Amino acid sequence: MTAHPLAGRHERDAAAGTTALLSAVLGPPEGWGIGVRLWDGSRLGPHDAPATIVLRHSWSLRHMLWPPGDTAAGEAFVFGDVDVEGSLEAVFGALMPVLERERRPAHLLRLMRLVWRLPAPPTPPERRHASAPTGAAHSKDRDREVVRHHYDLPVEFYRLWLDRRMQYSCGYFERPDADLDTAQEAKLAHICRKLRLRPGDRLLDIGCGWGGLLEYAVSHYGVRGLGVTLSQPQTDEANARFSRAGLSDAVHAEVLDYRDLQGEFDAIASVGMAEHVGAANLHQYFSKALALLRPGGLFLNHAISAAWSEPRRRRESGFIQRYVFPDGELVPISTMLAEAERAGFEVRDVENLREHYATTLRHWVGRLEAAHERAALAADEVVYRIWRLYMSGCAYNFDRGALGICQSLLHKPTGGPSALPPTRADWYAAAGTATPVLPARQR
Repeated sequence: MTAHPLAGRHERDAAAGTTALLSAVLGPPEGWGIGVRLWDGSRLGPHDAPATIVLRHSWSLRHMLWPPGDTAAGEAFVFGDVDVEGSLEAVFGALMPVLERERRPAHLLRLMRLVWRLPAPPTPPERRHASAPTGAAHSKDRDREVVRHHYDLPVEFYRLWLDRRMQYSCGYFERPDADLDTAQEAKLAHICRKLRLRPGDRLLDIGCGWGGLLEYAVSHYGVRGLGVTLSQPQTDEANARFSRAGLSDAVHAEVLDYRDLQGEFDAIASVGMAEHVGAANLHQYFSKALALLRPGGLFLNHAISAAWSEPRRRRESGFIQRYVFPDGELVPISTMLAEAERAGFEVRDVENLREHYATTLRHWVGRLEAAHERAALAADEVVYRIWRLYMSGCAYNFDRGALGICQSLLHKPTGGPSALPPTRADWYAAAGTATPVLPARQR
């Protein structure tokens, strides 16, 4: 059966329109930092590029660019209209600076006209795995719902690309060639030294994940621990981890909202949880942590921050809100610290580890890509693509400084001397050891 001649002409017109639109955005193809392969097999751009965007259909580019914003582009990738061979981070590096520069109204209008000349997708995006939370933002029920959207994937999926302690936060690369397990162990030791843990201390981990920090702190520093999370699978895995290590008498995890916590603790850690709190609730968050600490206690808050110079529209990605972190909010570190001080904390130290997070994300992406088939089997292909895209984009944004990751060490004042050492020397004198640097606390 012979194809209708109009079908061939439509395909040629679509290929010409796609080339014209790409050239209008990126300039002459020989100067692109990436390659592009069309659905008909033709290729544009340099042949030695670190990545090639594959447009699988005549409508793929229109799907990426309409409606404007990162949601359409993300959906085009995760649902398979567009693919990337090679480094996704390189695609961000090649496209984002150009797209940010070309925001003049007249230029955007011209580009939109070119977009509308391309064929439209035959069906709307499937939007599988999109979040549609209900209820008031940051209410307890809604927070539980959105946390489960992100964390209640099969634990086997996370095991494929996280380290052996399943640390879902940046490692601490004391050497550039450190492997992921070494860097994550160094991060845990760094946190424990900053908190100056002593045998018998009561340690609270808010947003404890799969329990790796508590397992490390209890086994290496002799503390007693409690972890809370809103994810039942995380809680189950954390308690199984403690049981395997023979630590169940000293530490356990619960499904509990931090706002419902009671008791008094010598030290508190919160690693990668404050991003879920919401800017309007930061005062409540820090006030609760302050109330849970004994006088003189320390709170280490480890959280992603947005650069103050980043426009709000870039700080709050539509794609990430819909598919990755519903209701997640990033604020500048100055805002975070101001809320901590307003709640009553004294700021003792702030360390930005953004380069460490860029390196960590590259390890994660490489491990996820290497385990593609197993990841798609553990979750599915769309989930694999969501996480590959999300983590590659984050690596790009940490690398260029649009995002930071700050460890803020906060002290609950006593009204007198802090009893803290006058320098940070003890943090580093003990580096590489697994023994407490301070004697048991007198009670």
